Amino acid sequence: MKIGIVCYPTYGGSGVVATELGKALAAQGHKIHFITYSQPVRLDEFNANIVFHEVLVSEYALFQYEPYETVLTSKMVDVAKHEGLDLLHVHYAIPHASAAYMAKQILKEEGIHLPVITTLHGTDITLVGKDPSFEPVISFSITHSDVVTAVSESLKQDTYKHFRTKKDIQVIPNFVNLEKYKPNHAGCGRANFAAADEKILIHISNFRKVKRVEDVVRIFQKVRSKMKAKLILVGDGPERYATEQLCRQLGVDRDVRFVGKLKNVEEILCTADLFLLPSEHESFGLAALESMAAGTPVVSSNTGGIPEVNVHGVTGFLANVGDVDAMADFSLQILSDEDLLEKMSADSRKRAEEFSLENILPMYLDIYQSLIAK
Repeated sequence: MKIGIVCYPTYGGSGVVATELGKALAAQGHKIHFITYSQPVRLDEFNANIVFHEVLVSEYALFQYEPYETVLTSKMVDVAKHEGLDLLHVHYAIPHASAAYMAKQILKEEGIHLPVITTLHGTDITLVGKDPSFEPVISFSITHSDVVTAVSESLKQDTYKHFRTKKDIQVIPNFVNLEKYKPNHAGCGRANFAAADEKILIHISNFRKVKRVEDVVRIFQKVRSKMKAKLILVGDGPERYATEQLCRQLGVDRDVRFVGKLKNVEEILCTADLFLLPSEHESFGLAALESMAAGTPVVSSNTGGIPEVNVHGVTGFLANVGDVDAMADFSLQILSDEDLLEKMSADSRKRAEEFSLENILPMYLDIYQSLIAK
């Protein structure tokens, strides 16, 4: 198959999943064409079956804002025609789904049928998409996609709640390539971050308010007051400065390591004993799944799709959003009991296996093949 994939090329979950999906499809011999404004950060290896098509927006004095959606549509049309795409898979509704609809209609005028699959990832529905000014376009684009998928049952229900569509939405969860993750600390360079008698807690995000990174620091401060520990913060974003200031105010700055954005998070996840995810909302929680693949239990909020991944009392614990005390208590419960930590580590890896690439990829292939067969 020749498949066009449209995504954001950033460190966010939608871009990561889209890129890893494309790489997995290419490994099976399918021709994958990524269409976006820069090379996806996870597209870090050469493969003869992968082509990147850059969407370039020219600057004109007439435009106050660059017309990215229009240029993206034109690029989709161009790639579909000249590469002979069998289908187009767009990730994140805004503006990819609406641009894909326009591209499909342009191609239809030229006698070309291009099926469109839209995958909803989270903030395109729960945050950005809730802006009333986007609602008519998103509702229309979802309704007129050939197939719509969502990464969790929670996100599926949020879509029906916030948008005027009766389109059938299939739930296909995010996945993880288990081969990349080591479910133990061997060979991880753990000594670079902590002493042998210290526990390591970790958090990965884009440092936006919805991620509640300051809660991560407050949880760590409570854990640190009871045992020797270090905190690794992976990522960057608008809340980083405030987070750094809070670390200093709470007197834990010397035990907190900011490592910035990392392309290959598996290289650092294997150092950790516990992953913290106190987000205000997560439609899935890909970072939590990745940590579980590395055998790292998760203490998280119980919002959105997180409970569909993190099983309370098995792979970690869940608490209400903002309940720092409960999350700190759960963290201490895990970290102070070596038997419990070992069991939850093993159970986390086992749970992650349910979301393996081998289990999820066939779900997308079934959709692709059914659309092409029509």
